Amino acid sequence: MAYEIHTDVKYGPLERIDVGRIGDECPQRWWNQSLVRVNDCVARIGVLHGEFHWHHHEKEDELFYVLEGRLLVDLEGRTVELLPRQAVMVPKGVRHRTRAPERTVVLMFEAATVVPTGD
Repeated sequence: MAYEIHTDVKYGPLERIDVGRIGDECPQRWWNQSLVRVNDCVARIGVLHGEFHWHHHEKEDELFYVLEGRLLVDLEGRTVELLPRQAVMVPKGVRHRTRAPERTVVLMFEAATVVPTGD
């Protein structure tokens, strides 16, 4: 599956970000966009349906927060299921992949240096 990943930051300080509208208007099956920088981190929105590849981030933690849908975060040996208003932080160095059995909208928070496809 093709992943559409945009790392350019779309919003600056004190700009209103209509996260719900962005998610609602996205027609892609696997898409994410950096929204705003917060100190040395970035908040991204993701619209997911399908599965991502196994990967890790050598130097950065990653937080997934589900807005709508259902996200499965596979780790070696177990899977964490997230429903709306639930989150999980994947520590740096931990091999993982995300799967969305249905259209799912998530916010991701991670260091601005992260390579979204993993190391």
